[in-house]
Amino acid sequence: MPITSYRIADVPAQIDAALLARFARVEAATIGHYLHDRFMRNDLRPLIEGARVAGTAVTVSIAGADSTLLYHAMDRVRPGDVLVIDRCGDERHAPWGGFMAAVAKIRGLAGVIVDGAVTDPAAIREAGVPTWARGVSPITTKLLNLGGGFNIPVACGGVAVNPGDAVLADDCGIVVLPPDQVAGITAVALADQEDEGGWLRRVAAGERLQDLVDVADMIAERRRLDEAAHG
Repeated sequence: MPITSYRIADVPAQIDAALLARFARVEAATIGHYLHDRFMRNDLRPLIEGARVAGTAVTVSIAGADSTLLYHAMDRVRPGDVLVIDRCGDERHAPWGGFMAAVAKIRGLAGVIVDGAVTDPAAIREAGVPTWARGVSPITTKLLNLGGGFNIPVACGGVAVNPGDAVLADDCGIVVLPPDQVAGITAVALADQEDEGGWLRRVAAGERLQDLVDVADMIAERRRLDEAAHG
């Protein structure tokens, strides 16, 4: 079987724009009330504070000092996509900087997630495309033509990302969902965010947290369970 240095697939179908617009109103931390295993590592931090994006994952896997395939990918991304770059463990070389950020702005990318380092952070911020990365490095990748993957399953921030997945990223974290789960989680999360606002208004009006949640009964129930367990 011959070795294939490049694994290149077609871009995935995009998730409905109206659904993504609703999804973008959800805070990543709200989803953290329900899920535990679909969040990227918390050392992936935003370069542009306060940004929140939701989009369709387009994936790139490039290792070490080579970023040849990134040029191929940037001619194929679409407005509203989130580019997810798997660096295969490399933290020394930066495949993303001011030039690519400017190209991303022209292409209309919703966001960029680099599981590694970037360079030119000021230029990235000036371009304005929300970008998440694990750090900054002055050592850039080169056009070495070593290979890689485009629109293949990748690992980013400790999470498996498939082309076409939904990505939600903000200043609290990054969550990845299968497309068929976006509508349901969005509905629950937006309702809970509205409820939280109502709870705050009630507390501001003088109510206690006990009036919102019967914590006293919960503590009593725990004590009953403890007594039953220990005789």
